[in-house]
Amino acid sequence: MPIALSVNLNKIALIRNSREGDFPNVESFGLKSIAAGASGLTVHPRPDQRHIRPNDTRLLALMVKRLSSQEKPLEFNIEGNPFAPARDNYPGLIPLALETMPNQCTLVPDSDSQKTSDHGFDLTKDGAALAPLIAQLKNAGIRVSLFMDPDLEQIKLAKKIGADRIELYTGPFAAAYEESAEAAQAVFEQHSAAANLALELGLGVNAGHDLNLENMTLYRDLPGLQEVSIGHALTVDALFLGFDTAVAAYCTICKA
Repeated sequence: MPIALSVNLNKIALIRNSREGDFPNVESFGLKSIAAGASGLTVHPRPDQRHIRPNDTRLLALMVKRLSSQEKPLEFNIEGNPFAPARDNYPGLIPLALETMPNQCTLVPDSDSQKTSDHGFDLTKDGAALAPLIAQLKNAGIRVSLFMDPDLEQIKLAKKIGADRIELYTGPFAAAYEESAEAAQAVFEQHSAAANLALELGLGVNAGHDLNLENMTLYRDLPGLQEVSIGHALTVDALFLGFDTAVAAYCTICKA
């Protein structure tokens, strides 16, 4: 089956936020992504609002619902830290998800001090606190994915606390790919073992972080991979190729 490409719009919002006004407009790039073939959109609102803001999330959620059809179903994915408190006009991830009703909410253990997400959950520590939040989202009809490292025992715990999917953190894979083919294959095999276990347990498998047009030629063979969320590399590629062409190139490699 083709892998769904969810375009992460955070970097578009980051560029916008570097100036006053609304240029580039995040919603227009969401439209461009879908027109170029993306299966959905991802946003990762943070309490410090460094890129995607709560109102961006609301507008994009409505847009995806409006454009989705039986012929071309689209998905909206909200990522973030469920434990980060509300701040200013950021209501917190769970309230924002329950308000906007995405198809998927991906829970991520990040903080303001991190430039970007850089590790998966430790469910021996956070599992008990996550379980009721997962149940709350699922009871509202929202699919829940947990951002995870390829740790087999942790993936068993993800199933135990009620997650629907895992999103494998691919930063170490991308770094290994830059190092050598052998290093990339070794990490890929770890991820494959994690994906196979997830599939055995009945969990869906997503992936994201530092995936690009080069390393996706290997990573797209991950067993059962359903969705990749790509933003940073796609935005950089768009500087060279043009945005529509970059999205289409990622769609092609996902469907290969």
